[in-house]
Amino acid sequence: MPIITPGNILPNQNKGSGIISFIAQFAVVAIIFFGIGFIAGQKKIEITNRNFVPHITVQNKLPPKEQTVDFSLFWQVFETLPETYLDKSAIDAQKMVNGAIAGMVRSLGDPYTVFLDPKQNEAIRSELSGTYEGVGIQLGFNKEKRLAVIAPLSQTPAERAGVLPQDLILKIGDRETFDVTLPEAVDLIRGPAGTKIKLQIAREGQTEPIELEMQREKITVKSVEVNFRDFEGKKVAILKVSRFGETTDSEWDEAVNRVQLEGAKAVVVDMRNNPGGLLSSSVHLASEFVGGVIVKQQFSDGSVRNLDEDHNGELLNIPLAVLVNGGSASAAEIFAGAIQDKNRGQIVGEKTFGKGTVQDALELPGNAGLHVTIAKWLTPKGNSIHNEGITPDVTIEPPQGQMGQRDDPQLNKALEEL
Repeated sequence: MPIITPGNILPNQNKGSGIISFIAQFAVVAIIFFGIGFIAGQKKIEITNRNFVPHITVQNKLPPKEQTVDFSLFWQVFETLPETYLDKSAIDAQKMVNGAIAGMVRSLGDPYTVFLDPKQNEAIRSELSGTYEGVGIQLGFNKEKRLAVIAPLSQTPAERAGVLPQDLILKIGDRETFDVTLPEAVDLIRGPAGTKIKLQIAREGQTEPIELEMQREKITVKSVEVNFRDFEGKKVAILKVSRFGETTDSEWDEAVNRVQLEGAKAVVVDMRNNPGGLLSSSVHLASEFVGGVIVKQQFSDGSVRNLDEDHNGELLNIPLAVLVNGGSASAAEIFAGAIQDKNRGQIVGEKTFGKGTVQDALELPGNAGLHVTIAKWLTPKGNSIHNEGITPDVTIEPPQGQMGQRDDPQLNKALEEL
């Protein structure tokens, strides 16, 4: 999935809500629909005959308590459209309300804060489960708030087509992306397995846009893989973590058991092209190597909440190196930041993406969702990496083309650092 990345939900410990990392930095002001704000306050709206009738009955037009809001313009437009719009079959009152809510949320200017209709909310859930139909792209937004590739997932149509981290997506099919939201981009790129999608991308160093066509397929992502390599007479475990999803913790625990059974003397954790995901999983993985504070959350009132290790680590003393690149984002940066701040191991590779805000995920009636930015996360030393990323201890240029472990200069350097 383009990462909602999706990619990327970071739940807290409260039931019914979660802290998410919704890797995105693009916003559009939607003026017309701003007045629907009271809906988020759970005011009840009942609409009859949603497909089309000349009149739509709406109950409870009152604004929220302790707020003065003039809804007259909104209601005038809302009631006029069904009566005057040419294509009566296009009038769907609930869809209009959802659009109004989405526009209100967009007006905040924060692309991390988004309203998800039921279809979009389900797409987020399937992303975390690790199985969906699409091309395997994790999406976000760069500093200029342009739709960008965080990373193509390994062994997916996107990777095979040549999609690279930091590519800017200019068009999805015929749709230009200058005003697209992350959920909309996900809807456009996903589709039934066997169908095709064309992307127009801009790439650094290329003067002309690149057209890439790929066929959608069922994407099943295993989030943790472990391999072993002999290096200078000792066995090294290479743990590749591609995402932080619902199965990551259990897959990680199995991999750590293999590391111990195989008698590995050092570990490389490969977080390259990992777009993030569940905050709890990043804490779980980091806890294997360090104790104490893993990450901090700073809220709007200045208060700070510490998230500590969630278990006693099994690999607290083993030599460690962590690989990162421009496709390492959010939860992957939390992991790398904890390791770096505690001087636990060397961070090797390239500067990371730079996603450092925290969202609360709320489930709304009708299976809709609302993701709201509530805090920014900080490394254990209190450093924010939002829009800045994490600078490696050792910077190494990326490998060119498809390479194995033996001819991967970043991996080879990480092994040397051990």
